[in-house]
Amino acid sequence: MTADLLAPLDLAFWNLESADHPMHLGALGIFTAHSPTAGAHGADLLAARAAGVPGLRMRIRDVWQPLPAALRSPFAFGGAAREPDPDFDPLHHVRLHAPAADFHAVAGRLMGRPLERGRPPWEAHVLPGADGDRFAVLFKFHHALADGLRALTLAAGVMDPMDMPAPRPRPAEPPRPLLPDVRDLPGMVRGALSDVGRALDIGSAVARSSLDVRSAPALSCEPSGTRRTAGVVLDLDDVHRIRKTVGGTVNDVLIAVVAGALRRWLDERGDGSEGVAPRALIPVSRRRPRTAHPQGNRLSGYLMRLPVDDPDPLARLASVREAMDRNKDAGPHRGAGAVALLADHVPALVHRLGGPVVGQAARLWFDLLVTSVPLPSLGLKLGGHPLTAVFPMAPLAPGHSLAVAVSTYRGSVHYGLVADGEAVPDLDVFAAAVSREVAELIEVCRP
Repeated sequence: MTADLLAPLDLAFWNLESADHPMHLGALGIFTAHSPTAGAHGADLLAARAAGVPGLRMRIRDVWQPLPAALRSPFAFGGAAREPDPDFDPLHHVRLHAPAADFHAVAGRLMGRPLERGRPPWEAHVLPGADGDRFAVLFKFHHALADGLRALTLAAGVMDPMDMPAPRPRPAEPPRPLLPDVRDLPGMVRGALSDVGRALDIGSAVARSSLDVRSAPALSCEPSGTRRTAGVVLDLDDVHRIRKTVGGTVNDVLIAVVAGALRRWLDERGDGSEGVAPRALIPVSRRRPRTAHPQGNRLSGYLMRLPVDDPDPLARLASVREAMDRNKDAGPHRGAGAVALLADHVPALVHRLGGPVVGQAARLWFDLLVTSVPLPSLGLKLGGHPLTAVFPMAPLAPGHSLAVAVSTYRGSVHYGLVADGEAVPDLDVFAAAVSREVAELIEVCRP
């Protein structure tokens, strides 16, 4: 394996990180245990199999290339690259913990700890259940190593083998010349001008998005460096029943549920929901299956106002549906939510120097992350023990107190909630509000 440069957005995630705001994503998987030693056996399997997954051996190192190489690519000078770790020790990354009665309580503490930047930036924490009939595995992957889809692939690589079709070989990347062909210069100029126009369009949309509507103070905070996590499981059939009654997509319903849960949570804690319409960032993957290049995170996003101040659950759902339709009509390359695309047009050295500043500006751009993480429909196992639930966990942006990730797995919807531990001591109240919002939507949708 050879080193490869981080894609611009990966580099941005690498440089955004701070001690109080680690930029790793996570997933908490719950397994049925057939014996009290199932968790320990699972930890042994994870360590043994990790050595055979090439992506798990990759560390990230800084790159300071000589001038000729920097002329070829300004994204290289001052950048970073993935390369195999010659001292890779899977036992350092897979850790077996003491039995736990509350998996989320332990996961919250572990999610607050940054990954070691000198080693491959991932960890797997195995948590035996205190009752002996379950165990959990918390996977942590730095966002610069893997986005949600790539993290899923890496985690699946250490699960029990499944009968899957062999992947198609990826075409080799053609060698890049040291300097561009002069015949390509007119097209490059036109492309650069187009990029500038797009950047200005996105920048103005970001500025407009911060005007006029009150956000919720509960969604912003000074960082404490602590984390809490919680999970909610819904019946996917209930979500489909709501969708079929009112129209739209499953994703529309899941986003509207977040809006309704926020309303309940803010009112219950005394903050009030009147006039509140926080800006939710909805990431959109631009990764194309089986595409070899470019590698790394390929994200855009939609930005929308969550109708938290609307007391009618069906009206909230209609507002979300209309906003998502407008976003889809405009496409993921335009509007304030596409600000991640700007990373592609910023030299690596600027990412390195400006990362902390950009991170602190996140609260000016959006108030809440609501992301969907795809999961396979096939049942996963570890040591023969079936995975029964999986809660995705998104990184918490600087200045934010709450992030929401959603996955569907084996007929259920799993909400994974990550919050600043001091700013949101009542995360369980928000989790309960998610369940109550779905129950109300089902009730109002009855014929």
